[in-house]
Amino acid sequence: MKKLLIGNAAVARGAYEAGVRVACAYPGTPSTEITEEISKYDEIYSEWSPNEKVALEVAIGASIGGARAICCMKHVGVNVAADPLFTFSYTGVNGGLVLVCADDPGMHSSQNEQDSRRYALAAHVPMLEPSDSQEAKDFTRLAFEISENYDTPAMLRLTTRVAHSQSVVELSDPERVELKPYAKDAAKYVMVPANARERHKAVERRMKALAEDCNGLPINRIEYGDRSVGIICSGNVYQYVKEALPQASVLKLGMVHPLPQRLIREFAKNVEQLYIAEELEPVIETQVKAMGISCKGKELFTVQGEYSAGMIRQAITGEAKAALQPVLVPPRPPVLCAGCPHRGVFYVLNKLRLTVSSDIGCYSLGASKPLNAIDAVLCMGASIGMAHGMEKARGREFARKAVAVIGDSTFIHSGITGLIDAVYNKGNLTLIILDNSTTGMTGHQHHPASGFTIKNEPTHLLNLEALCLACGASSVRVVDSYDMEGLENAIKEETGRDGVSVIIARRSCVLLDKGRKNYYTVNAKCTNCKLCLRLGCPAITSGEKASAIDKSLCTACGLCKKVCRFGAVEEAQR
Repeated sequence: MKKLLIGNAAVARGAYEAGVRVACAYPGTPSTEITEEISKYDEIYSEWSPNEKVALEVAIGASIGGARAICCMKHVGVNVAADPLFTFSYTGVNGGLVLVCADDPGMHSSQNEQDSRRYALAAHVPMLEPSDSQEAKDFTRLAFEISENYDTPAMLRLTTRVAHSQSVVELSDPERVELKPYAKDAAKYVMVPANARERHKAVERRMKALAEDCNGLPINRIEYGDRSVGIICSGNVYQYVKEALPQASVLKLGMVHPLPQRLIREFAKNVEQLYIAEELEPVIETQVKAMGISCKGKELFTVQGEYSAGMIRQAITGEAKAALQPVLVPPRPPVLCAGCPHRGVFYVLNKLRLTVSSDIGCYSLGASKPLNAIDAVLCMGASIGMAHGMEKARGREFARKAVAVIGDSTFIHSGITGLIDAVYNKGNLTLIILDNSTTGMTGHQHHPASGFTIKNEPTHLLNLEALCLACGASSVRVVDSYDMEGLENAIKEETGRDGVSVIIARRSCVLLDKGRKNYYTVNAKCTNCKLCLRLGCPAITSGEKASAIDKSLCTACGLCKKVCRFGAVEEAQR
């Protein structure tokens, strides 16, 4: 049977066909849909873990226990999971383990463009890279075979275009894969220095065998055409190359670490000019040049953003396609949804002129005009550490005008240790947890404080108030995110305290609340002062004589009524 699937769904299908028993992940675009799709297979235990490190550790436990396991994350998640990854490379597997990482060239939903191929090189693990959905499924199955045959975790690298593009996939029946026998083996799995030294030798033997055997893998193939031009490429760049230069000779790499050196030398010998086309870092190019092979790469191609067929054609041939007439489209920057509970918090923070260190999530949009409320965003969980560091650098008086802001899912992911650190080291800061009861930016996934598992089964509900008190916060209070007056009073009081205090601004994500029947409208009292526009709500527009509220967008949060000084905003029924 054939089916049209996005790359992420194809990876999920590949995991199912490969007989995977355990799947773990923390949601992150562009990888989220893999585990969402896996959760639909009742045969596979799946979970949203608190963060990527825990997810990989659970998958490692499943592997040691004899099951095939898959762990999925976006590229920055590999940073979080790097500690167990590097050591698990030494121990090797029992049941096969595949780590899927989704890179994001162009930073469509990320804070950097790191290249996960570097992790494969550094951790000494094989990495496969599919170029379409069929390969995403097939390479997933192959990755499990490689993992078990060579006693190694294997990595599967996607990029945004492969993860989210659709193509036809031939489905197969799942394999019957029995649990591998489990036996106590301290020399293999207990990584104290004496054992680790021996396992490092095993890693080197394994990688030497893989480096030789990958020359014969069908996923690494030469497609000869016009031999005046030879291009080495992988992943979605292969699709661009075939579109841009269909007659050129191509060496398509399905395994990007280790590289098939004999195959590369053969290809280079049989083409006149060799090019390396790869998005992001010159990972392949650097290794090819280290082999003493002349080639052209990043002197023609950028290390930034995504490639395209037109860009590749122009870089190699100098020929550009006829330019299309530009279409004038008004800019549409991302904005918090109409009725977003975070909006009132950032409005108040801006009003109070506070210094705000924030985190990764929907609420990063609080940095945009007109809210202009955020000073710094770095990575998951960093808001608390940054606020603590600012206070230690600039003193207590600075801390009275500074806060840290973090979402509920992100707090659980990597904010708890920051809170403990600030308390333990006698910090003075106010933490605001934006609790909308979901992992909002990646599409409303559950987490430990939502009370449901990935399969929507009720589970223990993590009590954030009790957790913060247990961490040592001197004060913990809950405020309705729509109560702007209450928020302002709470922030003023808590920033005036000594020690570490926590405000939980709680209100469900507006996209999950479908029960509102009313909306707000502007009456004749409007003086066109434009104060309501400072909320940055997409439902509010400015007219020549008065503001207006789009009924179709309004969610009746009431923030505009609370900021209006003239009684010009009133509630109406739909």
